[in-house]
Amino acid sequence: MSSFVQQLPALLGVVIGALGSYVALVRSDRDRFRREQRARWEERRLAAYSEWALALKKSVTLTYRVASHLGNDPHPHPLSPAEAEPLMAEANVARDPAGEALLMLGSREVVEKARAWVSVVLEMEQFLRDGTRDPAAWQRLLERQRAGREAYYAAVREDLALPPGHSAHRARCPGGRV
Repeated sequence: MSSFVQQLPALLGVVIGALGSYVALVRSDRDRFRREQRARWEERRLAAYSEWALALKKSVTLTYRVASHLGNDPHPHPLSPAEAEPLMAEANVARDPAGEALLMLGSREVVEKARAWVSVVLEMEQFLRDGTRDPAAWQRLLERQRAGREAYYAAVREDLALPPGHSAHRARCPGGRV
């Protein structure tokens, strides 16, 4: 019995070490799982944010082309309202699923900025459906749309903790397009 008592501290040390290793391993696995899960959700949010922005940008590009046809915009590829109508309908239909994903996965701030941006785009579409020929009013809408887009992207970058991005106001392609 005395040899057992002499070995008891060593045995306890082994048991405590094994339990400590087990706890450390479980905690490490749990932390890794949480990091991986957080990264997957961030990837999904980024995809939802990007898909929605691309879907909305299709509508914006079509509005530029119709505005050019009406004499409001210098876009080099004008499109008549009649030709644009089915394309606009298609762009709006494509925007709906992307919008639902945005609502499910997006932060409150991003969703708020997305709503502000799309509201201006809807005004642009109405401006064109009305057949308005007013380049100055169109330019004001364009500036509001660009500010809405910039605010949306800033909110996305903040939500995903991305570094500051490119400002569309600093460098534009010929004709003011980005």
